[in-house]
Amino acid sequence: MSKQHRLKRPSLKLPRLSRLSLGLCCALWGVVPTAFALQTSDVIAPQVADTNQQKSLVKASKFMLATANPYATQAGFEVLQAGGNAVDAAIAVQLVLGLVEPQSSGLGGGAIAMVWDNKQKKLYALDGRETAPMGATPTMFLDDKGEPLKFLDAVIGGKSVGTPGTPALLGAMHSTFGSKPWPSLFQSAIVLAENGFTVTDHMAQQVAENAEGLKQFAGTRDYFFTKEGAPLPAGFKRDNPEYAKTLKLFAEKGVQAFYGGELGQAIVDTVTQSPVSPGTLSMADFKRYRVAMRETVCVPYRAHDVCGMGPPTSGGITVGQILGLLRPFDLKGLGPNNPESWRLIGDASRLAFADRGRYIADSDFVPVPTQALINEAYLAERAKLLQDGKRLEKTEPGNPTPNAAAAWADDEPLELPSTSHFVVADAQGNIVSMTTTIENGFGSRLWTRGFLLNNELTDFSFKPEENGAPVANRIEPGKRPRSSMSPTIIFKNGNPYMAIGSPGGSRIINYTAQAIIAHLDWGMDVQQAIAMPHLANRFGDYDVEEKTSAVDMKAGLEALGYKVNVTNMNSGLHGIVYTAEGIQGGADPRRDGTVLGE
Repeated sequence: MSKQHRLKRPSLKLPRLSRLSLGLCCALWGVVPTAFALQTSDVIAPQVADTNQQKSLVKASKFMLATANPYATQAGFEVLQAGGNAVDAAIAVQLVLGLVEPQSSGLGGGAIAMVWDNKQKKLYALDGRETAPMGATPTMFLDDKGEPLKFLDAVIGGKSVGTPGTPALLGAMHSTFGSKPWPSLFQSAIVLAENGFTVTDHMAQQVAENAEGLKQFAGTRDYFFTKEGAPLPAGFKRDNPEYAKTLKLFAEKGVQAFYGGELGQAIVDTVTQSPVSPGTLSMADFKRYRVAMRETVCVPYRAHDVCGMGPPTSGGITVGQILGLLRPFDLKGLGPNNPESWRLIGDASRLAFADRGRYIADSDFVPVPTQALINEAYLAERAKLLQDGKRLEKTEPGNPTPNAAAAWADDEPLELPSTSHFVVADAQGNIVSMTTTIENGFGSRLWTRGFLLNNELTDFSFKPEENGAPVANRIEPGKRPRSSMSPTIIFKNGNPYMAIGSPGGSRIINYTAQAIIAHLDWGMDVQQAIAMPHLANRFGDYDVEEKTSAVDMKAGLEALGYKVNVTNMNSGLHGIVYTAEGIQGGADPRRDGTVLGE
C-alpha cells in the first residue's frame, strides 16, 4: 500500500469504561440555534422490499460469517475454509456484493469497518467514507433562491458523487491485517462476473421500482434492463464482463488503479461529463484521499461493552446514547410486548437523535464532543426526562459541555437506506463488522467500469447554516458526510461477545439498538433478535413495521400520545454471537442474506 493510503493514527485498545471523561469540547460560536429540525430524510421513503424468508439460527464451532447475499457468503466461507482470516474473507465478500447487490454497495462507494484483532487484543475503527471534492461549495445543493434542491435534482448525476473510499479501505484492511495474497481474494467475484449470477427477488424489485431513474443513463440502462427493455426479472442470469476487467486490474495494481490510475480517471470522466448535473470530482481528489483510523466509542450496557465507531458516523455515539439512556430502566421486566418498553426506547432514541442532529459531523472539520455525549453522568441526567411515564412532548439537544447547544444549528440531510452490512468471525478469534454503501438505491445512477457511483454528498446538510448558526454537517471540500452506519462489536469481560449491524438510512441506529436490546434484555437468540418486527422513533412519530405483529402495538402507542405510521421497514441486520457451545449467527429475513459456518 502506498504511503498516501496508510492509516492516520495508531490502533486503539479497548478502553476501560468505568468512568468516561468529558473529553472533547465544542467550539463556541455565541449564536442561539433554531429548534431541533425534522430531517429531510423523514419525507423520503426508505428502500422498500417485500422479501421475507423464514431463516433459522445457524451454529458453528470454528468460524462463521453472515452477509446479505448467498454468493457473497459463499465467497467469504471459501476464504475461511482455505485458512484466510476475517479480513481476507471480508474483502472477498465486498467484491462479490458489488456485483450481486450493486444497488447497495460497491467500488464506487464507501464503507466503515470495526476490526477486532484477537492476537493484539485491540479494536480498530477504519473509516473508508467518501469525501467531498475540493471543488465542492457550501451552497451546491441550494437553488437560485437559496432553498434546498428537490431530492432527485440533488441525487441523480455527477454533482452528488464523492471520492469513493471502499477501494482504499479494502487495500488498507489487507495491508494492515490480511494474510492471504491480495489477488487470490478476487477470484470468486471475477468468476461470477464472467460466468453470471442469478438475480434475486430483492434485486429485481429494486430495479423495477427505480426503472425510470435507471433509464436516464446508457450504462445503467444497458445493465439493469433486458435486451427487450424490461427491468431485470428475478431468476435472470446477469454477467458483468466489465466488472471482471475492473477486478483484474484492481487485483494486479492494487489501490493505485483507483487513486492514481485509469479506474479513477474513468470515474472522474463519468462524473464531470455527466449529462445530468455534472460534478467537480478530480484526480487530485483521488490522490488526496486517505483511509482514517477513528476513535472507538464504547458504552457499558447490561454487563457488556457496546463498541462502535466515532465520527464522522453518528452510529457509535447514537446507539451508545440510546442504550446508556435506558440503563436505569428494567426493560427485561417490562418485556417486548409492553407499550411502556417502547415509550422508553422511543423517547431515548428521540433524545439521542436530537444530540445527533446538533453535534455530530466529521471530527476532522468540527469539534465533536464525543466522550461528553456518552459520559455516564450526562446520560443519567438526560435519562431523568424519561422517568415520569409520559411521552416527551418535545426533545431538544442537551448540553454535553457548557453552552454546547448554542454552538451549532441542526441539520437536514438526505440520508438514504440503500446499504449493506456483514459480519465475519474467523477461527483465530478475529472479527470484522462492516457496513458498506453507495447511499441511495443505485447511488447517483452513474455507471462506470461495471459498477455504480455513489451519491454520498447528499448525506451533508443542504443548508450550511440556519439563522446565523453554522450546521456542523455542512458541506466543505475534503470533508466526509455524517453517516448512521453502526457496525458494532460487543464485549463481555473484555472478550468479543457479539457483532452486528444493519443498512437502513438513519433507521440503522434503531435497528441495531433494538436487536441488542432484544438479545441482552429479552433473551432472544441472535436470529430471533434480527427477525423481530421493527418499531422506531427518531423525531416524534412512531414507525411500526407493516404486516408484522408490531402493528399490534399501534393502539397502545397511540394511547400514550404518539402518532403511529405503519410502514415498510426494510433492514438488513446480520450478526453473530459467541456462546459456551460455539458461534451462533443470524441473517435478516427481509433480505437475501445467509449465514455459513464450520
